[in-house]
Amino acid sequence: MSKKVVTIGGGAGQSRVLAGLKRVKELKDLEVTAIVTAADSGGSSGRLRDEFGVHPWGDILRCIVGLSDAAEDLRELFLYRFPGTGNLGQHTVGNIILTALNQLKGSPLEAVLALCHLLHVREMVLPVTEASVQLCARLEDGTIVRGEHNIDAPKYDPHLHIKEVWLEPRDCAPVPGVLLAIATADLIVLGPGDLYTSIIPNLLVPGVAQTISQARAKKVFVCSLMTKLGETHGFKASDFLALIEGHLGTRLDFVICNTAIPAPEVVESYRGEHADPVAVDLETGQGERQIIAADVLGPGMRARHDPSKLGLLLAALL
Repeated sequence: MSKKVVTIGGGAGQSRVLAGLKRVKELKDLEVTAIVTAADSGGSSGRLRDEFGVHPWGDILRCIVGLSDAAEDLRELFLYRFPGTGNLGQHTVGNIILTALNQLKGSPLEAVLALCHLLHVREMVLPVTEASVQLCARLEDGTIVRGEHNIDAPKYDPHLHIKEVWLEPRDCAPVPGVLLAIATADLIVLGPGDLYTSIIPNLLVPGVAQTISQARAKKVFVCSLMTKLGETHGFKASDFLALIEGHLGTRLDFVICNTAIPAPEVVESYRGEHADPVAVDLETGQGERQIIAADVLGPGMRARHDPSKLGLLLAALL
């Protein structure tokens, strides 16, 4: 009997979880649903959103391409980013095609489903909402910041901590199928990714956090590898966990934390971004919650989760 896995997040982190689950599917019978943030407002996604009033495609495009069974050349084509600063400059082919599909099909959801069909994606990929939402934040000095991009790349003092985030409009509805997928899941995976701009925006859509809290599924949070100036500077694993559980209103069953130390040159490269490895200050076996401390670090000069390592850890929870 197949097991249902739901991933919730956005950005590169979610795509790496999905890549790991895709490899596990060769060994286990999994039904995977990716629920992806709709709050992105920067880069190619933000420009298309402003010009055509469409959904921000960037995060969901990465998930679709990562799950695609299409030829490698075709997957590379959809992620190709035009160079330069002209009208096409910095746009990705996939974002443009999704914009065209949105106009042809009439809705973001239908556009996403159409691209999944074109790229031979067998898993389900859903935007958390079709509403045009704006992510807002209140800083510790009372300043209100509007727009995901302005939070992700702050123009204010980035040492100010975020005290609250919300979506405008607050009453945006989840996409049909989102709450059902969560309610019937066997495993729900939150993260990894930017805490305030990739993960939590999903939990702000009415009904999502409550449905996760009430779901019978095992719930696991994959903690970030590095802190991020302007969002999580100075955070330890316990700080990430407290915010996720605070928004959910329930305790998680598992937390996956990285124990591998990045190479010195990798740590040095992040110093220019004022980012540090996330310190693991959670003890294994905290009451009903199990802390899984393991090496989940991937290779390369950027600190990224290794899809294979993550996939195996998540598969062991099913």
